[in-house]
Amino acid sequence: MKRFELNAMPRVEGGKKALKALRAQGCVPAVLNGGKIVELPYAGTLAEGEKVIEIERGRGVIVTDIAVKMEDVRKLIYTPDIFEVEMTINGQKKMVVMKDLQFQAVKDTVLHIDFLEVYPDKPIVMEVPVKIEGHAEGVKAGGKLTMNMRKLKVKACYTEIPERLVINVDNLGLGKSMQVGELHFEGLELMNAKNAVVCAVQLTRAARGAAAAAAAGK
Repeated sequence: MKRFELNAMPRVEGGKKALKALRAQGCVPAVLNGGKIVELPYAGTLAEGEKVIEIERGRGVIVTDIAVKMEDVRKLIYTPDIFEVEMTINGQKKMVVMKDLQFQAVKDTVLHIDFLEVYPDKPIVMEVPVKIEGHAEGVKAGGKLTMNMRKLKVKACYTEIPERLVINVDNLGLGKSMQVGELHFEGLELMNAKNAVVCAVQLTRAARGAAAAAAAGK
């Protein structure tokens, strides 16, 4: 993955008024998940913006409420690429990935971002863009290649996740499809349903006509 550097500010006020003021200043409220697992009740010291969320009886996880400048994350959001993000917060650098975005329904402005702290030895699940290469046999025969899934969910350590999942369609025939279960990428586990169709070569009207003419000439 490409690397993206981002500065984040700890956020201590979470009411509607505070969030509205934050957005008016050109910032986006966010949260950093995936922090340290701790025993409850937690007796340690929390940095600014940190809080402990209970995940099960007697155990909790440290999450951090943050804010980022919209101008800083614009290239991170409005792109088909995926990034590993080197985030600086409270004087520390953390490797994170962007996991979720919330948009305002009418204006399509960004309301909230979820980040996840990642580690070299801990697998995560991410959506990775699909890139098609090759010239399908079915297209040569007059069919039309269609993409049903432009991203696939993969599970791996973030250091092993590629920028693209490249799929060769040279052998994809007319009227045939390629399913998730037929794909394999070294070091990656695909999390989508195995019978989900990634791409297919559809019969066009011209291809049907050619096939009918060929059958009639026999």
